[in-house]
Amino acid sequence: MATDGLLGEFLKARRGRVRPSRAALPASGRRRVPGLRRDELALLAGISEPYLTRLEQGVDRHPSPQVLRALARALELDADATAHLFALADPDPVRLPGDEVAPDVRRLLDTWAESPAYVRNRRLDVLAANKRARALAPMYEPGRNLARGVFLDREARRLFPDWPAIAAQTAAALRAEAGPRDPETARLVAELEADEDFRRLWARHDARPSRDELKRFAHPVVGELALRRQSLTVGGAEQQVIIVYQAEPGSASEAALARLL
Repeated sequence: MATDGLLGEFLKARRGRVRPSRAALPASGRRRVPGLRRDELALLAGISEPYLTRLEQGVDRHPSPQVLRALARALELDADATAHLFALADPDPVRLPGDEVAPDVRRLLDTWAESPAYVRNRRLDVLAANKRARALAPMYEPGRNLARGVFLDREARRLFPDWPAIAAQTAAALRAEAGPRDPETARLVAELEADEDFRRLWARHDARPSRDELKRFAHPVVGELALRRQSLTVGGAEQQVIIVYQAEPGSASEAALARLL
């Protein structure tokens, strides 16, 4: 395994979020850092402080899986964040495959005429969408990027009543799914950092893939909708994900969804 500045940034950011009291460390007077000091993380992970320093500075290029697992435990990482930690330490750069959507998948989207549905890649680029998805939100137009839509389009803050939660989920999904060394993702992140909210959320180093959930919309034409989001991986193109929104049968959201077109 190899490491670089990305791994060091992650380790420093995440140790800053672990409270020493929660880690069962003794009180040591006034603290100059909000989370764990480097020596404290090294102690909890069972590694030497100089070795951790080399990891955080990107000098040591061979962290073992055992060391990574120990760091994950000491940093109290969940399964998603641990997977991201291992991805950061992977020497092979991530190359996302082509974004061509198979004709069968496009036809599938169109068969879901009553439900908004679209295909995106791991970088959150929308690759294909049916008519109802395009009517639900401008960001679901093919060729657009969901992270750009959430952070750079001010209309998104009115479209999503729960925008702060949506924004946090979007940043965490981009970090978890796009891969740490994809050049296009790096360019996208540089663009998004023009937004203060994105910079704040990105600095947290949260990594969490998108989850199926209930999502609320405040559509400018048909009003409020509460739709269940479901995701499906495309067979033979694991970097592509189908997103489908469904309303509860007989609900006001179902009636509003029917008026979209």
